Amino acid sequence: MDMVDAKRVLETALICSQQPLQEQELCVLFNDALNVDAVKTLLGELQQDWAHSGVELVEVANGWRFQSRPEMRDYLDRLHPEKPPRYSRATLETLAIIAYRQPVTRGDIEDIRGVTVNSLLLKQLEDRGWIEVIGHRSTVGRPALFATTRHFLDDLGLASLDQLPPMETPGERSAVIDALGAMQTEDSAAALASQSGAPGAGDGAAATGVLTSGAEPADGDFFT
Repeated sequence: MDMVDAKRVLETALICSQQPLQEQELCVLFNDALNVDAVKTLLGELQQDWAHSGVELVEVANGWRFQSRPEMRDYLDRLHPEKPPRYSRATLETLAIIAYRQPVTRGDIEDIRGVTVNSLLLKQLEDRGWIEVIGHRSTVGRPALFATTRHFLDDLGLASLDQLPPMETPGERSAVIDALGAMQTEDSAAALASQSGAPGAGDGAAATGVLTSGAEPADGDFFT
């Protein structure tokens, strides 16, 4: 198989896959006749091949995938013009705190937000696959330590937490919360990319359910 055919095989596999594919998985397509370095080179070429398309090939936490570009978001949103909020501001703030301060306990989150965190809120974020318990703090009661998952990064179209946008000013905090809210749409990563310059516009699955946790502080005040 020549390199042109190999690239076509990679392209087909990535387009048809519903999940990101890692380089090691892609090597299986060629019965390991191509190593990881060769596959990585071809993936780079594929990125260039699609450089002027509305779709791009990006590397996220769980591998490589094709996704829509950020500038396509406004057009794609027209396919689903009415999308009522599904996550409360409290939920998105909690998710942001975990993403930026991880690992954190429920008590840490409550100290930052200044309000009690509803257990259902954390459970539904876990069920959604965006957060998980990675251990327990060595203190009285051994509280659970929460962190974000690789699936969370995939839904944002990011390869690592280092690509999260800054969250230092009230305006930046509000922008990040709004971007996390866009994870409920089919073009979730576009919002974050527009705020941070992060690569790609992802296709995060739609979330369901309304989460609440009592009183919410004013925008921009929760992350001190």
